[in-house]
Amino acid sequence: MKPLKYAYDGLVEACKTQLNMKIHLVAMILVILTGILLDLTTTEWVLIAFCIGMVISTELVNTALEYLVDLVSPEHNIQAGKVKDIAAAAVLIVSVMSLLIGLIIFAPKLLLVFR
Repeated sequence: MKPLKYAYDGLVEACKTQLNMKIHLVAMILVILTGILLDLTTTEWVLIAFCIGMVISTELVNTALEYLVDLVSPEHNIQAGKVKDIAAAAVLIVSVMSLLIGLIIFAPKLLLVFR
């Protein structure tokens, strides 16, 4: 059970300290509520759940890498900055792809609702 507590502690730390994690969580809640209102299919829910999991997981890995880089290189270091930038780029790519998947799923349904 200790590994679950450690994982929980890590999630809480990221949620408390990382603005982007808070933004992702708000987006997650909005997407879930919208999905409920629009009565998504099982397949659409699977895709949405996968996207949410990927975005949150990638943000957690990015946060962990930022903490590690700050620990091993507290002073300004060009290479350390590149590590942080590349990890942030991974979050960006996953987030943009998730947004596109969300648009593919939600846009047609929202267009029908607002006609």
